[in-house]
Amino acid sequence: MKKYCLAAALSMASLAPVAHADTILGLYLGAEGWQADSSGSYQEKGNAQSFDFKDETFTSFYAALEHPIPLVPNLKLKYTELELNGSATLSETFEFNGKNYTVGTQANTVTDLNHIDYTLYYELFDNDLVSFDFGLNFKQFDGSIQLAGTAEGQSVTETRDFSGVVPLGYLRAEVGLPMTGLSVFAEGSMLAIDDSKISDYQVGIAWEVIDNLAVDVAIRAGYRSMQLELDDVDDISTDIDTSGPFAGIQLHF
Repeated sequence: MKKYCLAAALSMASLAPVAHADTILGLYLGAEGWQADSSGSYQEKGNAQSFDFKDETFTSFYAALEHPIPLVPNLKLKYTELELNGSATLSETFEFNGKNYTVGTQANTVTDLNHIDYTLYYELFDNDLVSFDFGLNFKQFDGSIQLAGTAEGQSVTETRDFSGVVPLGYLRAEVGLPMTGLSVFAEGSMLAIDDSKISDYQVGIAWEVIDNLAVDVAIRAGYRSMQLELDDVDDISTDIDTSGPFAGIQLHF
């Protein structure tokens, strides 16, 4: 079934000529720590296998450039570390990369979902009280799934590499609280098409601790959630959900 997200993103991109660009060149740099609780499953053939993933702290870094050139989108790059370590006692035979892992044995997995987001966006509003951005986000994965366990009486480790770029619709909004230095924000990307769905969003609060002509410094904290639900993509299906609180710092030059 075709979902609304990709169509909405393309529709918004077509409205680019009416969006307003920044009147001042701006550079944003940020770093965040994300305390993530992960759950989910994947499969190659047969039934999906759920894994007990460890709670871990991941890091992400981003840079955004906003400029005054009309019609040309602003650019944001973001790297997110997301390497999930998990294990499961197999309740049934699990086939992966041509090996049949033995029922009743323990399997350990490392799922590398590290990725880079390339976001092209326009600013519809941009002032101290309200800002609103929209555009397209291209999420680039270059990772792998590794599974170690017992198959046919032997200890084996199999790895499946994957790579690809997924386009998503992108929205961001921020509302300032006058006379406080505080603001609340929400930012997210989503794609839903056929039986596959990807979403990545965060909501939170920012506190501007330094505000001068040279640099603005803000402390940010909130909640981030990512869902990666893929249906038979390169013979792999996944249903993985990672979410939890984050905190970080942002510099604006």
